[in-house]
Amino acid sequence: MRSSWQYSNIIQQLTTINPYKSHICCCLYRQKVEFNYSICAFLFCRNTTKIQPAGSQLARVLSILHFFNLIGSPKGPTQKMNLFQSITSALDNTLASDPTAVIFGEDVAFGGVFRCTVGLRDKYGKDRVFNTPLCEQGIVGFGIGVAVAGATAIAEIQFADYIFPAFDQIVNEAAKYRYRSGNLFDCGNLTIRAPWGCVGHGALYHSQSPEAFFAHCPGLKIVIPRGPIQAKGLLLSCIADKNPCIFFEPKILYRAAVEQVPEEPYTIPLSQAEILQEGSDVTLVSWGTQIHVLKEVASMAQEKLGVSCEVIDLQTILPWDIETVCKSVVKTGRLLISHEAPVTGGFAAEISSTVQEECFLNLEAPISRVCGYDTPFPHIFEPFYTPDKWKCFEAIKKMINY
Repeated sequence: MRSSWQYSNIIQQLTTINPYKSHICCCLYRQKVEFNYSICAFLFCRNTTKIQPAGSQLARVLSILHFFNLIGSPKGPTQKMNLFQSITSALDNTLASDPTAVIFGEDVAFGGVFRCTVGLRDKYGKDRVFNTPLCEQGIVGFGIGVAVAGATAIAEIQFADYIFPAFDQIVNEAAKYRYRSGNLFDCGNLTIRAPWGCVGHGALYHSQSPEAFFAHCPGLKIVIPRGPIQAKGLLLSCIADKNPCIFFEPKILYRAAVEQVPEEPYTIPLSQAEILQEGSDVTLVSWGTQIHVLKEVASMAQEKLGVSCEVIDLQTILPWDIETVCKSVVKTGRLLISHEAPVTGGFAAEISSTVQEECFLNLEAPISRVCGYDTPFPHIFEPFYTPDKWKCFEAIKKMINY
């Protein structure tokens, strides 16, 4: 049986689509009735509803149900895709459905250095998929203007390490445009994509994880997927969201694995973490590449220590899902947060501080942060720098023995 907070989240999501059926949802909630596709189809898609949901609303219903594991994957044909191919599929879907959408950045017309836009210029034309000068500040500034004019702007920064020349445009312009104009204007149609994280040989200028720099800035949304299915669904959510979004793509995962990804568009809700594995002794939180490390650590802890770990993929860094993390920590009493970025000022510090405030009396041990060191990202010493499974495993042992 699903917990109360899961039901309340489902109800909140679904009633925003059709509030006239909220009383039925609440009855189901009180009786803890298991939702399924047929029930929701009956509630939200019958001709007797006061307002017949449009196709986009039905798509939202299906994506919400899929996210809460109430139905299987979105319907329709699927195809084996790795992460970069799922990104290409999401961009293809957007260009096909939105005539105002444009994609631009360094080398994107040729497919990009990681091939995420391959074939799109040939399919949609050079006016919709085009190269820009090597100027990140100009790329984002142009994207803000395109979005303010009402079009859908998808900007690519070739590496997240090179996003800093655009920092002023993102933080002082994009994030504040709606606020400074009193909601007369906004650039919510802007999505910024950037390859992110370590890759095995990137060294100091092609390995950075700068999400914490932007997490300090209200007005932005920051999203990082862990795999192909999440990459497509979350990217389409970012593009549809009416706030400027930064979508960081773990470049080491571009070709790491394949999944059966739906060819049709679908979305995964932003600002909602996903519990990948339930546990009772330790909560493990991460995002992007590092979530795969923590899944392996959870298996090691179970096998070697008999410790049950709950693994949570945060997915959205800003605004992050405080409720899911805190409810897990209340249950387990222990929290480990891991990311590749340096430990000082990393986003793990924000999570740790919030959990300390919300769950202090439930903690059985100090919160542990297993992160990168406070040094530039090294080249040949990358294996020693990254927070690998052995560092995380040692942190779990320390917490259990506290």
